[in-house]
Amino acid sequence: MRAGTGERRLRRRLGSDSGQVAVEFLGMAPTIIITLVLLWQCVLLGYTYTLAGNAADEAVRAATAANRGSRAAACQQAGLDKLSDAWRGGARVDCGTSNGYVTADVKLRVPVLFPGLIGFPIPVTGHAGAVEEATD
Repeated sequence: MRAGTGERRLRRRLGSDSGQVAVEFLGMAPTIIITLVLLWQCVLLGYTYTLAGNAADEAVRAATAANRGSRAAACQQAGLDKLSDAWRGGARVDCGTSNGYVTADVKLRVPVLFPGLIGFPIPVTGHAGAVEEATD
């Protein structure tokens, strides 16, 4: 073996870009994962807004068609009817009537990462209103 051969190999190996992509990917992996988690949380937030608005619409629709005595129960049931168990747990449906106008407010908790687990302390609210139907 000639002298300096090992030294040349070492210089060649240290001077190459071999493995650079793997190192850069490992450096970027946490940023990519955090970005995906935040995007998923935004999807859950938007979906919760959609569910709250739909539940309020369903609740006020049922309340306007019900008799005055059973209006609150019909509103509650219709507001919670189409929510899955993950969102129904912390849901609150409030119905009211004022001067022939029926309103429904639905408050839902936004889940953190997975529906059914813990939720954010700030609820998402859906509101709907409709004119009371004439009942004979």
